[in-house]
Formats: sequence, structure tokens, C-alpha cells
Amino acid sequence: MSVVEIASKEIFTRVLAEKPGELVLDADSLVLGRLASIVAKLLSLGVKVHVVNVEKAVLTGDKKRVINGYKLLFNVKTHKNPYRHGIRRPRNPVTLFKRTVRNMLPKDPNQRLKMLKNVKAYIGLPPEFKDSVIVKAVDLSITTRKAFKYITLAELAKALGWNPRV
Repeated sequence: MSVVEIASKEIFTRVLAEKPGELVLDADSLVLGRLASIVAKLLSLGVKVHVVNVEKAVLTGDKKRVINGYKLLFNVKTHKNPYRHGIRRPRNPVTLFKRTVRNMLPKDPNQRLKMLKNVKAYIGLPPEFKDSVIVKAVDLSITTRKAFKYITLAELAKALGWNPRV
């Protein structure tokens, strides 16, 4: 495994120059929204994107405020059968990440579904990516920003009811 740390704008120039079929991104300590926008742009260029360590991505802001913002829709009631027609909120880090990416894709359902099939997110580093080159966008990291309050995607998922398997 070799990690290449480059700026986010260099990812696009590398993709346009080399035309890789797949790209592996490391989400460790990267801001979720900024990472999701990069992934959405790569999907629009036709690249398959694998995101590893997705549970270590961070959301900036006060911990209680972020959790309460995500928990808002848990209290929405419906007159219909809630098991069939209720609001379904993602609870694990992979689906939270994919939902964030999905909301940044074009609204056309066919195009959106085609693009969404090309993104895969993983908790941790799967064995099939041990030998591949992993790209990390340095300028999206929480360490380069002056955000002192942040929460990881794993902490948010646990607060929403996700039970990680040990």
C-alpha cells in the first residue's frame, strides 16, 4: 500500500492525463462535504471511485448540533404505515457517505443511478486494496483547517444507532 498525498485539484489533472479506470481515495480526517464533492466530480468524469476509511471522515461543527441536525427526521410522523412509507435515515458510515455523494449528483434518475453505481465506500482498508496506490487529498484534511470542533462519521453513526461489529 502506498499513499500519495496530493492537492485536490491535482486529482483532476491526474485523472484527465492518465485516464484511470478506478481511483482509490483515503477519507481519513477529510471533511465529508468537500470529499463528497470531489467524488461527485470524479463520477461525472466517468471514473470508478473507491473510498476507504470512510468512518474516519469528519463533519465540522459542534458535536451536539451536528447530531441533532441528523436526528431531526427521526421524529417525523406519517399517517400511513410507517414501516412501508416512513422516512428512512441512513445509520452506518457507508450509507451516510453515499447519501452525501448522491445529493451532489445530477437530479436525472437514470444518470444519477449510473453514477452512484460507480462509487464504493469501505469501512477500514479492505485486503484487495493493500497493494494499490491510495490517493489522499491533503488540502481537504481537517488538520489544514482551523476547525476545532468536529465529529467523525463513526461517532455520528454510533449516535444515530449504528452498532459496529468488532
